[in-house]
Amino acid sequence: MLIVMHRKASSKQVNAIIAAVAQMGLTAQPIPGSERTAIGVLGNKGYVDDANIRYLPGVKEVIHVTKPYKVVSWDFHPRPTIIKVGSIEIGEGKKPVVIAGPCAVESEEQIIRTALHVKKMGANLLRGGAFKPRTGPHTFQGLKKEGLKLLALAKEMSGLPIVTEIISQQNVNLVEQYADILQVGARNMQNFELLKELGHIRKPVILKRGMSATIEEFLAAAEYIYSEGNHAVILCERGIRTFETTTRNSLDLSVVPIIKELSHLPIIVDPSHATGKRTLVPPMAKAALVAGAHGIMVEVHPEPDKALSDGAQSLTFGEFEKMMGEIGRILTFLGY
Repeated sequence: MLIVMHRKASSKQVNAIIAAVAQMGLTAQPIPGSERTAIGVLGNKGYVDDANIRYLPGVKEVIHVTKPYKVVSWDFHPRPTIIKVGSIEIGEGKKPVVIAGPCAVESEEQIIRTALHVKKMGANLLRGGAFKPRTGPHTFQGLKKEGLKLLALAKEMSGLPIVTEIISQQNVNLVEQYADILQVGARNMQNFELLKELGHIRKPVILKRGMSATIEEFLAAAEYIYSEGNHAVILCERGIRTFETTTRNSLDLSVVPIIKELSHLPIIVDPSHATGKRTLVPPMAKAALVAGAHGIMVEVHPEPDKALSDGAQSLTFGEFEKMMGEIGRILTFLGY
């Protein structure tokens, strides 16, 4: 529920509404605006009877918000969220970021070589998986804590902040010690206990869209993190599962402008997991930026054909360099 106050409503009247909401066993969230204050009501499990609220002094109107996501919508947050990682800013109006690195951390030599190269080519953040949820149990599952230590070393060598995946709430504290941004993979988008746990940390979270998730389900998953107190959530489109088998997934670029209509949260695109083919990564990365994405996340490997995971969709150093040159021209055209 959203309570919209009159333009000349006094602070005393606003406080009276907040107290009335609290008496109903619900949480009031004031949303100051340039012209008037609104008050979001959270914590209800169904329809809220507004009879005790609607006619109180200062109330202009009461709007019942029926969608399953509220605090990540524009209704409850009228300004775009800008997420800061050191000197890097991610969000509307900021230069789109490039997150690059291997699917998985395999060795010290591999991750440091990659970190230094992507930094040289203009990447803003380093990605690399230490914990790898894989479809089959007999495939490479990551170096785990050792992988996190190697990421920390690569960060020290390159100066790039780290993005790495978290797959279990039991490992949140461990991964938080090393990562600058924690990533929730597509398979865990609706792992609600993990999402709630990530709502209690104070580091940004990249939330990837589930393989078969609707946009409403995607935003409702983000709501779990945001409503627990962590407001630094970055959404990530990485393709959805359809009838098409030519690509690994079907990249839904329409989600970028749709999310920007529905939510104040930043959205980035991962064309590597979306397409599964390295030849398709550069054109779809460029298309994502033209569509308005706040950044892209791509996989880069010194020797993709020898990669322990996702080599087919990983760019070589030369391919990444070429793509970054093309992206630079596109960003100039877009006014960055």
